[in-house]
Amino acid sequence: MGSGSQGKRLAVTAAFVLCASHAVAACREDAVELRGDFGAARFSVDVADEPGERAQGLMHVEQMATSRGMLFIYESPQHATFWMKNTLIPLDMIFLDAAGIVTRVHENAVPLDETTIDGGTGVIAVLEINGGLAGQIGIDAGDELRHPGLDQARAAWACE
Repeated sequence: MGSGSQGKRLAVTAAFVLCASHAVAACREDAVELRGDFGAARFSVDVADEPGERAQGLMHVEQMATSRGMLFIYESPQHATFWMKNTLIPLDMIFLDAAGIVTRVHENAVPLDETTIDGGTGVIAVLEINGGLAGQIGIDAGDELRHPGLDQARAAWACE
């Protein structure tokens, strides 16, 4: 990675890393928080927890602010697959288990591509953010996500 790329990564990471006082803020329906070796990050999200909302996802969205995303929540853990049909922007897909642990990160899904993206089994939620951002921040398997829509009794990082 060149020094320009490293500077960009640090700037993006700095924009998302939270100070300790923000990391303990109360959970909100319109936001997710992630924590891991990179520190902590927060994204404003739209929640897709109904079948129609999940089917629509981010289709036809022409742009999305860097700090935004969409959180797909399922009723029970399942084998989750996605595709990019009618999706106009590259996305990173962050797959989560019932405890809110990141199990897999698929980076830079290609717009309009109908190839199946396999998130694996035991998926309860998927966070979609702008393509390339997960790598820039350092989000990886084993990191933890919290949101009030996840089962708090099973959560590795529960809402206060």
